[in-house]
Amino acid sequence: MIDHAPTAALVDRFLTGIAPLVPLRALWAHGSLAGGDYRPGRSDLDLVAVLDRPCTPGEEERLERIHRRLDADDPLAAGLHCGYGVAGELEDPDRDHLVWAHRELYRRPISTVTRRELHDFGSVLYGDAPDALLPPVTGPQLAAYVVRDQRDYWRPTLAHPEHWLQDIYVDLGMTTHARATVTLRDGALITKAAALAELRAMGAPAEVVDDIERRRYHDAPAPPTEAWLAHRANLTRAWLIPAVDALLAAHPAG
Repeated sequence: MIDHAPTAALVDRFLTGIAPLVPLRALWAHGSLAGGDYRPGRSDLDLVAVLDRPCTPGEEERLERIHRRLDADDPLAAGLHCGYGVAGELEDPDRDHLVWAHRELYRRPISTVTRRELHDFGSVLYGDAPDALLPPVTGPQLAAYVVRDQRDYWRPTLAHPEHWLQDIYVDLGMTTHARATVTLRDGALITKAAALAELRAMGAPAEVVDDIERRRYHDAPAPPTEAWLAHRANLTRAWLIPAVDALLAAHPAG
């Protein structure tokens, strides 16, 4: 059940729109929407739909129109992301599936973390439960995935200082590292709120953690200056580069 009425109405409108267009088997929520850390207008709406067969080109076009219509009508729809997995094609976590995210339709895998979230605390919005359609994720599989993500995506991204002037890189880079640390230590998935607490315990720069917390959980601050963005980027990279390197040194077999 979605507690925020406008978000619930958007998801219901989305479900009503796609159900007649595609061979829908199930619709699930994961991420903050299912995990209790959802913040309207700031959190993404993370969904996974399971279809009985792949979409035809015509169905893909109609899906895109539905997403664009919702995006034009409802500001909350900008954060609505949905992966379209196919029943019987979900065994391989590296297999690409249709996905709508960041206002475009493309293909990418349904990640190992997403799959584990769905099993651990996913919310069933329509149809079968994840246990019926989605292979389980073992502890070693989850650990290997988060190490690869730190090694193959985040560590190379830290070599591009210009990215770290943007909120999204700072927010996700920091919280994803804290979440990876907890997953490798405890075998657990944690919310972004818990990740901020973990960052403080890890000695991350307080100015950066406070900034992420303010923008996610409190009234948004005034637009930042270029000087602040550069300062925040420098603080973030100076802390995160050695932190990621230490994680990878401790877990070399990801």
